[in-house]
Amino acid sequence: MDDFTLLMDLHKQGHRQGPGGDAETELAINLAMIERTDPLKVADIGCGTGASTLVLARLLNAQITAVDFLQDFLDLLNERAESAGVADRISTLACSMDNLPFANEELDVIWSEGAVYNIGFEKGVAEWQRFLKPGGLLVTSEITWLTDSRPAELQKHWDSEYPEIDLASTKMRVLEKHGYSPIGYFVLPEHCW
Repeated sequence: MDDFTLLMDLHKQGHRQGPGGDAETELAINLAMIERTDPLKVADIGCGTGASTLVLARLLNAQITAVDFLQDFLDLLNERAESAGVADRISTLACSMDNLPFANEELDVIWSEGAVYNIGFEKGVAEWQRFLKPGGLLVTSEITWLTDSRPAELQKHWDSEYPEIDLASTKMRVLEKHGYSPIGYFVLPEHCW
């Protein structure tokens, strides 16, 4: 059994494949001040089985491209979208998030909950910016430290697993460095983990 099969077996039946919640997705929509009635073109990158995609389709007037590299996850998303009555607003795309086929300035919103770390936060926000229309929005969640100090064992683990982990203020500076103007931020509540 290969790593991808193990990954799919571990996460496929879960509502979400990472931290988050439907209420938190809606909170992010509100903080981003996304006008729910405007016709939007949205990409949900690293969507997994589509928990956030389904919330976006239910709450926004959007055509959503749900992107994940695991076709089995997308197949499940398609089934869930059909059951939820929003399949006509969602198209799925199996590809890597570091090789997206979108045209420059094609998207109104790029959404990515708990996934950009797969290619690295800075790489993702830098590469994806070109896909956004002027005034477009990037809404993403990213693992961050909540304190300046932590146990040495924990620090050592994350330094080896994901060296980009840092404080939210550092992530905001990365966003600003790449031309974004942060407009909202919140810490996921404990129940989202």
